[in-house]
Amino acid sequence: MLAAIGASSIEALFEDVPPEVRASGKPDIGRPLSEIEVRRDLGGVAAKNADARRYAHFLGAGCYHHYVPAIADQTLYREEWLSSYTPYQPEISQGTLQSIFEWQTHLALLSGMEVANASLYEGATALVEALLMASRLAKGRHRAVLSKNIHPEYRETVKTYFGNLSFEVVEVEDEELAAAADAQTFAIAMQSPDFFGRVRDWRLAKDAAASCGAMAVGVVAEAISMALLSPPGQAGLDIACGEARSLGVPMSYGAPALGFLACRDAHKRQMPGRLAGETVDADGKRAFCLTLSTREQHIRREKATSNICTNQGLMALCSNIYLALMGKAGLRETAVQCASKAAYLKQKIAGVAGFEIATEGPVFNEFAVRGPRPARDVVEAMARREILAGVPLSTWFPGRDRDFLVAVTEMNTREEMDRYAHELGAAGRA
Repeated sequence: MLAAIGASSIEALFEDVPPEVRASGKPDIGRPLSEIEVRRDLGGVAAKNADARRYAHFLGAGCYHHYVPAIADQTLYREEWLSSYTPYQPEISQGTLQSIFEWQTHLALLSGMEVANASLYEGATALVEALLMASRLAKGRHRAVLSKNIHPEYRETVKTYFGNLSFEVVEVEDEELAAAADAQTFAIAMQSPDFFGRVRDWRLAKDAAASCGAMAVGVVAEAISMALLSPPGQAGLDIACGEARSLGVPMSYGAPALGFLACRDAHKRQMPGRLAGETVDADGKRAFCLTLSTREQHIRREKATSNICTNQGLMALCSNIYLALMGKAGLRETAVQCASKAAYLKQKIAGVAGFEIATEGPVFNEFAVRGPRPARDVVEAMARREILAGVPLSTWFPGRDRDFLVAVTEMNTREEMDRYAHELGAAGRA
């Protein structure tokens, strides 16, 4: 192989790798181990993680701890799901197409939209795809106006994509969206609940977009909220997008996730990726097919709406199983518990000396807390008490060193929340 590529030696092959990061000699990996010993050692390593099974978990910021019924996991283990990516001759895979069709239906109903696609990677790229879709619908314009209260990682992803395009990104507060809109604006985007947990009025985006003929984009990072709060479609927005991991996909230490994108029926031909549809076969029996395929594998590259992976396959299937099991009543009960428990913990924290609630107005299941000393110190002190207390906002917002984001779900018990408030006072003084 070295001869084929014209390298004289292994050293020559890697000559561009800086010497200081190269390994010298063979790695010291110890003696051979039996399977029992390997499992024991790896179990010891895994036990060092502060996970949601052993710790009281109040982390959020886009990844939430929800219960997934045992039957959902067991159903997902069925061997026919092990290769679940849509085949390139999809009609032979009716089960996969049916699951995608059902997932699209669930997300369209939840978001209040008429059409949903076959899923995306995660919330950040779903927002990018929604904005690119808006740019195609509002041809000739080059400006996107984003709320500063959209998840900061989503906004950074947009800037990364748009850095190589001729688009301008403007970031303003929700109340300034209308003032920032102009004749060159193709999209107005806002999030609710926003990154700080506040429930926002979707009409701010709708009215701002209507004032200049742009597309109104609603972003949702906590999909369970749509089972209780008014969704983007109900408020008349054009496109809804965001993160659907809360709908049955385990946290898994951060990945994989599951993006969703839904829109008005009039806009569907500019939607990225695939749409699975229902039809009948030659015998008149119910069947499923790809109704719309706009990726470069199916059509000429220059005609493709997107080259991104448009179907998370196994994650969308996982979510579809969860949604089918939970149903309307189950989803709403979960959402009510999230909101009720968040209100309870807010009240408890507000009574702790030295701490205050830093999120004003109504919230769903998340809110910011301000403490008497750096948030990272408070969070670390709480972790020593086996409580994952929140996410320091200084991660994204320099100057907010004393603030941290707290999330509550149906998984948090009253006892956990009471202990949280009790230990928080000590953590603030340590």
